[in-house]
Amino acid sequence: MGPEKQQNQLFAKKSLKVLLDEMAGEHRLKRVLGPVTLTALGIGAVIGAGIFVATGAAAKDVAGPALMVSYFVAGVTCIFAALCYAEFASMAPVAGSAYTYAYTTMGELFAWIIGWDLILEYAVGAATVANGWSGYFQSVLLKLGIIVPIALSGAPHKYDQGHFLPNLVAEYEGVKVTQKVLKDDGAKDTSGNEKEAVFWVHKDDAKKVVGKVGDPTIESKIQNPERAWINLPAVLVVFLVTAVLVKGISESAGFNALMVAIKVAAVLFVIGVGVFYIKPDNWTSNFAPYGWTGVSFFGIPVLGRPNASGEPVGVLAGAAIIFFAYIGFDSVSTHAEEAKNPQRDVPIGIISSLLVCTVLYIAVVAVLTGMVPYQELNKDAGVSDAFRRVGLGWAEFIIAVAGVAGITSVLLVMMLSAPRVFLAMARDGLVPRSIFASVHPRFRTPWISTILIGVFVASMTAFLPIDALLHLTNIGTLFAFVIVCGAVLIMRRINPEAERPFRCPFVPVVPILGIAACLLLMLSLPAANWWRLFAWLAVGLILYFTYGRHHSILGKELRGEISAHGVSPAGTPFPGPQVSQ
Repeated sequence: MGPEKQQNQLFAKKSLKVLLDEMAGEHRLKRVLGPVTLTALGIGAVIGAGIFVATGAAAKDVAGPALMVSYFVAGVTCIFAALCYAEFASMAPVAGSAYTYAYTTMGELFAWIIGWDLILEYAVGAATVANGWSGYFQSVLLKLGIIVPIALSGAPHKYDQGHFLPNLVAEYEGVKVTQKVLKDDGAKDTSGNEKEAVFWVHKDDAKKVVGKVGDPTIESKIQNPERAWINLPAVLVVFLVTAVLVKGISESAGFNALMVAIKVAAVLFVIGVGVFYIKPDNWTSNFAPYGWTGVSFFGIPVLGRPNASGEPVGVLAGAAIIFFAYIGFDSVSTHAEEAKNPQRDVPIGIISSLLVCTVLYIAVVAVLTGMVPYQELNKDAGVSDAFRRVGLGWAEFIIAVAGVAGITSVLLVMMLSAPRVFLAMARDGLVPRSIFASVHPRFRTPWISTILIGVFVASMTAFLPIDALLHLTNIGTLFAFVIVCGAVLIMRRINPEAERPFRCPFVPVVPILGIAACLLLMLSLPAANWWRLFAWLAVGLILYFTYGRHHSILGKELRGEISAHGVSPAGTPFPGPQVSQ
């Protein structure tokens, strides 16, 4: 293939007509979702891990009480992206979400990149959520007197302030201890920065330090070490959700609606009861202890200050980290092909779910940081622990059960979305059609890809720590939002006459603000997340150039046109030697 011809395929675009024609035939998905169900799917994906898992850690270590401003910043960023998603979803109500939108505006190469990125977002996001689900589920079992063996309770390693530590529990003079990274008694490195070291600390109170790991005096008293090797509860829930998803979209949506009802009731309970235990001093004494910014460029601080590990902290850094809490709303667009009236219902589902969740998030963070000083928040189960601290121990169990239900629905929606992105890519020939475009003849679901995604998610959640996964998901999501906002600008220019049942307002202002806000939050993430993203995309590009480009349906059509006429469909001439197959 000649270089000109290759370039033509890399940036060749699919027309809207081709997208709409794809909605007919044996590979069509079943249209059963209405606006209420789609909104519930959005809420199901958004409310869960953000409140029940990420909030405590982000408030304690990154933003303080100002985390409520972080949620507002992240919510506004999402609104810009949501309006762009809604315009595309109403124009092309087919599976694929941002992948499909990129194919119609930027060409095949960009479509592949964003499709591969969406798989990262949903699959890694699902693994993160399953990890959080396991923690809440084990806390429920503990209250019932059931203890999961340590070896089956978690991943072999945990991620603490940029360091991977063994996930183990031992005994020191009759007390359960574990390992944690802490400041090393004022020790400085050659640059004058505070050194960190790994210490033995009490399992239930990290402020109680036993001594440094490796200290012979301390190590001689460490007894009965037990290490986690696999997160079995997380693996089991992933397999259960996979089975539900293979069965059918109607059953999945019904199960999700039940979980959404339970967790929204719990969130309203947290707000309604917790508001009576707020101490305003917890806000006013130090509202933004880590500053109002927190922007870095590949790990180099630009605005604000980093923590001892070099990671950015502050309001913007908090927004970047808890952005994980919002990634669900875009999953609504991946189900456009299953909506009864997608031109109307999908925009309603996207925007409604985002607005509802933003209000609830800010309210919960305000209550949480008002009930308990931010320094004392529990990083693993901040909400239930806050109620315990103010003497409402009876509420712990209710919130823990609601956390299990809430996180289950997030897991379901994320694992529901990833196979639909693969379905869109398979229809275009970029991944094997016989596997990823296979729709079950009875259930009308992409069953093979759903099972493969389930196995992939189960493998990650079994052996990888939650914090490392969390940040990786955020950067992939923000990157997808940048592409969608840019795609709206391009489509308005190259196809201004296309029917747009929903139009993003204030174009080009809204898409440009969306791009700028997402890039700002991407820069507020630790540098390691950029390198992980580049590594993931590099693997994707290898797969594209070794398989996708050669099997692309659009590429085959282009090669056929060139072979027959010496020109591409756009009329670009190709000299004889470059046309040879």
